[in-house]
Amino acid sequence: MSTTDQSNNVRERSRPMTPEEKKVIMASSAGTIFEWYDFYLYGALAAIIGAQFFTAFPENTRNVFALLAFAAGFIVRPFGALVFGMLGDMIGRKHTFLMTIVIMGVSTFLVGVLPNYESWGVAAPIILILLRMAQGLALGGEYGGAAIYVAEHAPANQRGYFTAFIQTTATLGLLLSLIVILSVQGYVNGNYPDVPLMKDGVAVLMADGNPTMVKAFNAWGWRVPFIGSIFLLAISLYIRLQMNESPAFKKMKEEGRTSKAPLSEAFGNWKNGKIALIALLGLVAGQAVVWYTGQFYALFFMQNVIKIDSFTANVMVAWSLILGTGGFLFFGALSDRIGRKPIILAGCALAAATFLPVFNFLTETANPAIYQAHKTPVSVKVSAEDCSFQFNPTGTVKFTSSCDIAKAQLARSSVNYTTEEGASPGTLAMVKVGETAIESYDAGKLTGDDLKKAKAAFDSSLNAALKQAGYPLVPADNKTIAKASSFMDIFTAQKITIIVILTYLVLLVTMVYGPIAAMLVEMFPTRIRYSGLSLPYHIGNGWFGGLMPATAFAISAQTGNIYSGLWYAIVIAVMTVVIGTLFVPGGTHKKDIFAGDRDAR
Repeated sequence: MSTTDQSNNVRERSRPMTPEEKKVIMASSAGTIFEWYDFYLYGALAAIIGAQFFTAFPENTRNVFALLAFAAGFIVRPFGALVFGMLGDMIGRKHTFLMTIVIMGVSTFLVGVLPNYESWGVAAPIILILLRMAQGLALGGEYGGAAIYVAEHAPANQRGYFTAFIQTTATLGLLLSLIVILSVQGYVNGNYPDVPLMKDGVAVLMADGNPTMVKAFNAWGWRVPFIGSIFLLAISLYIRLQMNESPAFKKMKEEGRTSKAPLSEAFGNWKNGKIALIALLGLVAGQAVVWYTGQFYALFFMQNVIKIDSFTANVMVAWSLILGTGGFLFFGALSDRIGRKPIILAGCALAAATFLPVFNFLTETANPAIYQAHKTPVSVKVSAEDCSFQFNPTGTVKFTSSCDIAKAQLARSSVNYTTEEGASPGTLAMVKVGETAIESYDAGKLTGDDLKKAKAAFDSSLNAALKQAGYPLVPADNKTIAKASSFMDIFTAQKITIIVILTYLVLLVTMVYGPIAAMLVEMFPTRIRYSGLSLPYHIGNGWFGGLMPATAFAISAQTGNIYSGLWYAIVIAVMTVVIGTLFVPGGTHKKDIFAGDRDAR
């Protein structure tokens, strides 16, 4: 490409967009929303799905395992980025789009019809994880294609703004999934009776001998949003079949300049490999943990840690997404004027500085009873060798020591506690709630009636002490907890404050995520752009971000502090600020993203 041609190209890309180009961008964004909807259904229903597919495991392990199944889709995303990134650079953006949406849609539908653990045993969670991995592979090829497709159509001086539409698709996909879940949940629970909780083919009984009942949505209604996604697949396929190939790729193909080995060209030399490494550690890793903390972990924290019912938690998060999603377009457009780097790094820094006080305030606002109860000191005095790290994704380890039993019970009740080591070997763990001491028991040394009596005595004494300290162990008796009866039931000071807190977290997400698509596109040349940006993006979001909820929960369960898991996100966000400040280039918003094409001829 000559200098004159290049100058003409810059002017051409700076002109206003034609109606046809806007249609292409909106069509690309709409299809991507449906793909994110499929992917995030599982995240929004993780607690319910965990109870369906991991019933053989202890409660704490079940929660972690459910989140790991969610994370499995993220773990394989870099491999999807390699496969589909290579295809996108070799055969084109459009055909790769079509492959990813079919894999995603079919996998989501199959989750909806997959029998649970009670029906298929261990095969059920294994197949569930395989389907999550298929979704992750598809998504690994989705984002890079969507971002590039839009950026290569957009005017040079508005790349941040127009690629921000792609950035909104993840949040809008989550919002769509929450709206569908809330609608189905309200209808199913309002029109169908509760269902007995089953284990090994027998109803689980309560202390009074009556069967434990679960809502119809939790029992079977959760499948409806997954099964219904087959209609979204049809719509998405129709939309994508109407799209044209990227003009930049078409031109390269016509001139015979497409890469024959995009992976080796993108990562086989230090010049390009260094760009990918800097993009990962100096941009994407911090963006990822802020994104998943601000949206997914916030939802999980409300449902599983501070015990907000799932309907209310979904309503609060849905409203925060409605209010905050415009931030993607705002910060995308702002990055066209002042640059991408300062906005992304400022969002990471703000998140690192405020996550701990914000989640503390969320607890105080949403469940004041638990917040007040946390002021009562609780400790567990143990012999060090009596305690295990209760992270058991295989479900093969039984935690029977007195220390493990005490910690598991406290974690289930969302108690903040400290561990005091130094007890003599062989001594039973001693839980102290305020001034009340309760001795635990060793389930490995007791059997039959003796075990039942020891368990009943410990549970009764501990629950009585926690209740005395103000812990709301019976949800129906907690009059302070936030509760929404409908989607519009938000107009109280408590619920509005919760929405404001969650909206702040969403705005942090928009700061780090809004400008990043344009930033990544600008860092790689056209011929290897799909492969080059996809791998660091999906390693960052798939591994650093996707593992955030499971890792944070495991850390909190181990340390005894419901907020300690946030340090995972804080440390990575700080790392990104430091590396990004030192090594990420600035001023990329002024760059001609086609300038390097002439060098590849």
